[in-house]
Amino acid sequence: MKNISILGSTGSIGTQTLDVIRANPELYKVVALTAQNNAEILISQALQYKPELVVICNESKYLQVKEALAGKNIRVLAGEDALCEAASLASASFVVTAIMGAVGLKPTIAAIEAGKDIGLANKETLVVAGNLITRLAKEHGVKIIPVDSEHSAIFQCLVGESENAIEKIYLTASGGPFRGKDQAFLAQVTKEAALKHPNWVMGAKITIDSASLMNKGLEVIEAKWLFDLEADQIDVIVHPQSIIHSLVQFTDGSMKAQLGLPDMKLPIHYAMAYPQRVKTNYPRFNFMDYPEFSFHKADRVAFRNLDLAFKAMNRGGNMPCIINAANEIVVQAFLKDRIGFLEMSDVIERCMEDVPFNENPDLNNYLETDKHTRIFAGQLVTN
Repeated sequence: MKNISILGSTGSIGTQTLDVIRANPELYKVVALTAQNNAEILISQALQYKPELVVICNESKYLQVKEALAGKNIRVLAGEDALCEAASLASASFVVTAIMGAVGLKPTIAAIEAGKDIGLANKETLVVAGNLITRLAKEHGVKIIPVDSEHSAIFQCLVGESENAIEKIYLTASGGPFRGKDQAFLAQVTKEAALKHPNWVMGAKITIDSASLMNKGLEVIEAKWLFDLEADQIDVIVHPQSIIHSLVQFTDGSMKAQLGLPDMKLPIHYAMAYPQRVKTNYPRFNFMDYPEFSFHKADRVAFRNLDLAFKAMNRGGNMPCIINAANEIVVQAFLKDRIGFLEMSDVIERCMEDVPFNENPDLNNYLETDKHTRIFAGQLVTN
């Protein structure tokens, strides 16, 4: 049995992780749950799964959670620093990092330094500080197993291929709700339209990122660190059916792909059970339901966020940290109707130009860059 600590248990990935655990009580036990704001769902989860530790990051909701769990033999903490305790809990054998955004950086480091294997759903951690995170993971002998579908697909394709060099990987993208649209169309996009993803059910932030292709851009940077690749070894192709989750091309020209229905519980379960595969009752893929697969070149002109992400990866240093922080600010501004869809890219590009560049950042530099960028981007979206 694996003892699981879930950072971000009330979000889309967190709740689906709990679905997997509920279906496999003989394999997994919850020992810690954390949430940012959603005290009600966190309380309900804690009463059902009875973890050792519960963390509510929003300190104003601490008493609500504490009182609801009084007498349940569950320790309750509050604040972002408490996330690190949940991530490094002695009884935890596996940590699912499902927190959204750069706030996941410190608890991921805490988990690594405590020797915990990680199911990584917080792509921003590697985007912001990939060099630092991968170095620490090697030093502490920790496995980082990706949870999002594309990187899980690459990871699965590479099992048993450790002695074979990668020539290239292809991350697939559905294209989101605006596949094939030009900038004139995108200039009029509303948040309601952007929140309607054709294939996946996700949280608001990642859904907007998918619509703008920033999500794919962040995945490109994440892939560089996860699989130790150079920029010219990574490409993005649009695959509207979302059945082929990604592909690896080896130096002999052969390719491996991982296929499956678009269901996040599959990569979640794979990460938690690795290196085993556990039998499930999930719906099975039927080729007759998908008689044709199609592929298209990703449009980096109309969807500038993807192009900006490639540029940030090529520049290196703290530049990916800058685009990640700026993107988090502009997505929230877009969801509040304060800027337009295409203006998100304008603000991100301005931050890339004006926030000081650091070629060799350490943790403090990353944190300072993140803070500086958020302030600067916030000023841009309010002017």
